[in-house]
Amino acid sequence: MAGTNPRAARIAALIQRVIASSMEAQLHDKRLSNVTITEVRVTNDLQIAKIYWTQLGHEGHEQGERRRAQQALNQAKGRLRSLVGSKAGLRLTPQLEFIFDEVPGEAHEIEDILAIARKRDEELAKARETAQYAGDADPYKHDEPNDDDDFDEDDDIEVEDWDDDDEEA
Repeated sequence: MAGTNPRAARIAALIQRVIASSMEAQLHDKRLSNVTITEVRVTNDLQIAKIYWTQLGHEGHEQGERRRAQQALNQAKGRLRSLVGSKAGLRLTPQLEFIFDEVPGEAHEIEDILAIARKRDEELAKARETAQYAGDADPYKHDEPNDDDDFDEDDDIEVEDWDDDDEEA
């Protein structure tokens, strides 16, 4: 794609500028009023340009507006290709493919999920402030000095000497 070939990257940027400006200035189609070109990727052989677009729609009407915008882009594909060819000065003008960019919509979903997670974290932090231990505050055993169980060197302990020699005799 465009990342491996510097010339393809330059042409992709040029195509993005040409199409974005042409949609405003030369294509007077109301179906394209809220369309934004987010990215253009050109194959290394410069034959195909994939144009990613998104649209700000009215709440509840996104699917219908997206279909109408896709239809308008497909109808204007030939005119846009000829504009790209005249501005770019290429021997072969890439074939244009318009693909709806799902990333902005998914980004909003991820932001909503993160907001819910932050809210839960705040609730847990409030619950931790008033929380108490279920058992002892320090559940680990500590060595406490106990005079009865300790071994003192002064204690007399009888140690029997077990020699193997004594048993044999």
